[in-house]
Amino acid sequence: MALIINGEEIDDEVIESEFRNVKGHYERTLQVSCCERDSEFRGYAKDNLISRVLLNQESVRRFPEVEEEEITSRLNRLIEEAGGETQFYLNIGMPYKNEEVVRENVKGGVRLDKMLGEAYGAEPEPTEAELRAAYERDLASYMTEEMVHAAHITKSLQGAKSRQEVFVSLREIRQQLLAGEDFMTLAEKHRADEQQQIDLGWFKRGEFMEEFEVIAFSMGEKEVSPVFITQLGFHLCTVLGRKAAEPMPFEMVKEAVRQRFIEAYKDEKFNELIARLKAEAKIEDTDPPEDADNGGH
Repeated sequence: MALIINGEEIDDEVIESEFRNVKGHYERTLQVSCCERDSEFRGYAKDNLISRVLLNQESVRRFPEVEEEEITSRLNRLIEEAGGETQFYLNIGMPYKNEEVVRENVKGGVRLDKMLGEAYGAEPEPTEAELRAAYERDLASYMTEEMVHAAHITKSLQGAKSRQEVFVSLREIRQQLLAGEDFMTLAEKHRADEQQQIDLGWFKRGEFMEEFEVIAFSMGEKEVSPVFITQLGFHLCTVLGRKAAEPMPFEMVKEAVRQRFIEAYKDEKFNELIARLKAEAKIEDTDPPEDADNGGH
């Protein structure tokens, strides 16, 4: 047994599962490859499990009994939020209905909420000055999104003799543009039909195809892109204008600032609780050091 917390043994399979979850998160965010950070991730996994177990132990100590009505109320709310009982059981990975197991898990959630409610205390009421200070401190969180105004010349592969033919055609158009020809004039000349849109207007990231946005948001005003391809065909693009991200007015985001202020307060109280529980706990980690497993290498 690798981890014992106040006498409660944590199964190796539970640790391994949490390790895979942690590593998977970093792999999805492209922050790791292969195994070079496995020791670090295993430490994160154990720390996560220690925190959860200590919170559960403390909530049971403070609230050993939970009213059945509270469990039923919370369970009904969870089922409603899931869109029905069938979807609820699918969401929690339970292939068949086992209400006894579910109610026990929900009871733990009720206990945890009660304990955290005690730990947080009354919700703070920040003053206008505190909110404005928080706004200035976290200004990067209250920015508008960068936008570009772009136009493009595009040629579909449909009906073309070859991809090379289409590529060469657009490459020649690009050379004319670099020599000083007007983009919109050439775009009109080479428009496939009246329905084909040339001026794409203003847009932010996430509104167009990623292949197109990567090019457009990498360019300066009036710059002509290289020839590039998307699922719609070959393109040339130019940026007609740019709007940099800028701070939104305080009054517009005041409620969001207040919510962020309260969340920061709760995070601080939560971390204080975890630190105290860890300081008071008896935690035994019987795993051998990582280098011992590898013969000291």
